[in-house]
Amino acid sequence: MAGLTLQLLGLQLFTGVALGALYVLLAVGLSLIFGMLTVVNFAHGAFYMLGAYVGMWLLMHGVNFWLALALAPLAVGLLGLAVERTLIRPLYGRGIDYPLLLTFGLSYIIVEGVRVVFGNTGYPVDTPEILQGAVNIGVGYFPLYRLFVIAATAVILLALWLFLERTSFGLIVRAGARDPQIVRILGVDVARVWLIVFGLGTALAALAGVLAAPLQGVIPEMGGPILAEAFVVTVVGGMGSLVGAVLAGLLVGVVVSMTSLFAPEMSRVAIFALMAVVLLIKPQGFFGRAGLMS
Repeated sequence: MAGLTLQLLGLQLFTGVALGALYVLLAVGLSLIFGMLTVVNFAHGAFYMLGAYVGMWLLMHGVNFWLALALAPLAVGLLGLAVERTLIRPLYGRGIDYPLLLTFGLSYIIVEGVRVVFGNTGYPVDTPEILQGAVNIGVGYFPLYRLFVIAATAVILLALWLFLERTSFGLIVRAGARDPQIVRILGVDVARVWLIVFGLGTALAALAGVLAAPLQGVIPEMGGPILAEAFVVTVVGGMGSLVGAVLAGLLVGVVVSMTSLFAPEMSRVAIFALMAVVLLIKPQGFFGRAGLMS
């Protein structure tokens, strides 16, 4: 504790916000899918990992980082559309555990498929040259790429908010999350809405994977630990709540970062302790709605 300074605390706080930004992207995708489809998507971490690998593959074949950042989520999102249409859609109405078990098995298939194609060895991913180095943020020098992750997440969240709040399709999505039966009665093709929402959720997971790749490299198992953390974020924020996913994601990122500073061995345990405390006080999470799981 002797070397603890306000500067170090400030830098650690920004590190937590950058980590939280990745949690936010994952949790928002999970919340979109659960809030609209009531599907607990256990393949979300695998889509995150797949996004990182697709982005890495594109970079290895000469595609620049910015184009890879757009193409990898698009490719994984299209896979998500196919998964929803062929595998998940037949299970609607059979209970929440059916798609849960299906996506759990699907995650293993995706991970093993990546192992077959790329092997078990991890791959480093270089930070784009323009985003290398550090900048002075007032409390010290902070990696420029982590600031980019924070800014990119903010832009994506703003675009998603405008999409949900300012477009007719976004109105249908919000209405369908509350009462899909009424939306169906009004003549809306709910199946098409569910398809697009699932694809969008998987694309957000893949985007988080591409952004995370230069920070930690890519390995087939990278989706497992962060999936557990993303579910903690989703539960703390409230199942199906996008606002809750954003606030809880940033909170969990800061908790992990600050705990790593004081007790590194407790950093991962701390978020589950946070979840337990929140659920004791608010069983539905920060912004969850009662009865959503029924």
